[in-house]
Amino acid sequence: MLPGFTSTRPTRAEPRRELTRAPARPTNARMAKSFRRIETQAIHAGEPEPRIHGAVAMPIFQSATFEYADAGNVRGHDDLRYIRLNNTPNHAAVQAKLAALEGAEAALVTASGMAAITTTLLTLLRPGDRLLAQRGLYGGTHGFVTGELASFGVEVDFFDGGDIASLAAAVRPKTRAVYVETITNPLVEVADLPAIAAFAREHGLTSIIDNTFASPFNFRPLAHGFDVVLHSATKYLNGHSDLVAGAVVGARDTVDAVTRTLNHLGGCLNPETCALLHRGMKTLALRVAAQNANALALALALSKSPAVERVLYPGLASHAGHARAKELFRGFGGMLSFEPKGGLPAAEAALRRLRIPLVAPSLGGVETLVILPSKSSHAGLAPDERRAMGIGDALVRVSVGIEAAEELIEDFEQALAG
Repeated sequence: MLPGFTSTRPTRAEPRRELTRAPARPTNARMAKSFRRIETQAIHAGEPEPRIHGAVAMPIFQSATFEYADAGNVRGHDDLRYIRLNNTPNHAAVQAKLAALEGAEAALVTASGMAAITTTLLTLLRPGDRLLAQRGLYGGTHGFVTGELASFGVEVDFFDGGDIASLAAAVRPKTRAVYVETITNPLVEVADLPAIAAFAREHGLTSIIDNTFASPFNFRPLAHGFDVVLHSATKYLNGHSDLVAGAVVGARDTVDAVTRTLNHLGGCLNPETCALLHRGMKTLALRVAAQNANALALALALSKSPAVERVLYPGLASHAGHARAKELFRGFGGMLSFEPKGGLPAAEAALRRLRIPLVAPSLGGVETLVILPSKSSHAGLAPDERRAMGIGDALVRVSVGIEAAEELIEDFEQALAG
């Protein structure tokens, strides 16, 4: 933990309680209503009722602080509304909607996906603890757990997400948590997620999953036994490439503990970004359904191209995790990777010739983006370390948008043909 910082993690003597699947605690009538389908939840969950001054859209509360409702009966800190505490009306609305989408008790939004990841780990782990992490994590996460986390006295052990035996072999007496990604970046691997969650529960470990690539439209980890769900809300939750945010979702006591840590660290989200994220989530179901369809069509086309060495996409029968993804996911997601024949020069040439996709980092937006992970998300890793993970220099990651599938396919075909 941070020097002088008191851990907010529950003591290990406390019994491990089962996560419930109820939506976030309601603060008004509409939050209390039950919406069965995610398409409806995305629109209506978390909305204030009655609507504030009749406004159909949630207003932006451009205020850093709020006066006490009853100055003569102030209860102290719990009665305080202040922007750094992530509890303004805009925070409350977006967090309630997100909790409903993931089927959780509570949610917390943060200033970035990495703020969600780091704050959660600093809350749940103490000096001397060990973390079990899946191999092939996002570069930023890998860098934190192998670098900064060690400076707080926490060690990390890695395991193969598709091999539960490797997970069992990596457990140590001081292991306290397991960390995985629903779909890994950029190799789009799908771990044996239910088995990992079950293993964690059987061994008294907290299971943490980054659900960014799948989104709650394709997969709800809490329903499969995970304890804590993380998101880079910058990506699919928002979907419009115009904000940076993160999210932590799970049982109320866990989210409250992470919130207390975040309040000390100061990684709050401003109300304007809350409002943009709130608006973006309303179209989540429509966007991700379109991205699922487009990515599958593009992956199939690329797999038939004579200019392509290999295509990685869970929706392809050739993918090692295809059967698992088909069983677990509503859709296979909007992310794929491929390697053109001819190595790095061929990959760079193809990126230059593409007309529709933009060569840019990040993912999950309505526009198609392409990038070389060796020069972006995993550039911080040593080349040998990167290749050992299966990330070659010529690997191209594609975040598929909602453009017309036939135009995307035609564009990739002409770019690869040269």
